[in-house]
Amino acid sequence: MAENKITEDMTIREVIEKYPETAPVFSKYNIGCIGCLAASFERVKDIAGVHGTDVKSFLKDLNEAVKSK
Repeated sequence: MAENKITEDMTIREVIEKYPETAPVFSKYNIGCIGCLAASFERVKDIAGVHGTDVKSFLKDLNEAVKSK
């Protein structure tokens, strides 16, 4: 089984800087925080909770976006 590259404990900034190809996934979930100050310290699981997003689905889609990398 392939290991996920993106975890729920990564910050939004960390995800975007390492994997810029995930930006459309944030848009798909209406999470526009990728450029805000909170992106430096908000973790994936935190932002999913704030936006009422299922973190497992969100992580699955984020990791699908980077699986070929």
